[in-house]
Amino acid sequence: MKFIITFLCIGLIFNAQSQETMNTESEQLPYYQIPEAPDSYTGASVASRMIDGLGFRYYWATEGLRDVDLSYKPSEEARTAEETVEHIYGLSKMILNTVSGKPNLKSDEEELTFDEKRKLTLEMLFEASNLLRENPDLANLNIVFQRGESTSEFPFWNLINGPIADAIWHCGQVVSFRRASGNPFNSQASLFTGKLRN
Repeated sequence: MKFIITFLCIGLIFNAQSQETMNTESEQLPYYQIPEAPDSYTGASVASRMIDGLGFRYYWATEGLRDVDLSYKPSEEARTAEETVEHIYGLSKMILNTVSGKPNLKSDEEELTFDEKRKLTLEMLFEASNLLRENPDLANLNIVFQRGESTSEFPFWNLINGPIADAIWHCGQVVSFRRASGNPFNSQASLFTGKLRN
């Protein structure tokens, strides 16, 4: 009996330490909670805050996804949750390229795990938001697509109604898909305050 109790206690301690390690690692990624709001309202600070809202939603939409969640899709024609996460990754790259003044090039992507894509997506959104705060001149930030010698250019407005809004839309899909596959969104994550409720 002592052996069983000792074994259970050791198991509980390891489980608690493992959970604490996971929580610490999760909190180190950007957007565990939304950053402090900018001091003033400018076009750049509002765009930055929109990206922060996207980052927070993405963090919690994708936190704790299991393989069964990632492979879920509501119909044969639909994307899986993992394919949707891949699409958000590409949109985040486009957002960062635009605010960095870089063209969007068609390139062969290396194969990334879900965890790698999630981390990179959060980091790209965080960097894009910070760059917007540092560079308030949105008039010079255009979305540029480059395909070989051909280039097409669109104003910053298209970044807002295109990739930013699209990525927010797809975060909602991931949340819906995970709910349907039996792993609902963390109800403690408040989209209004950008923090976890106590």
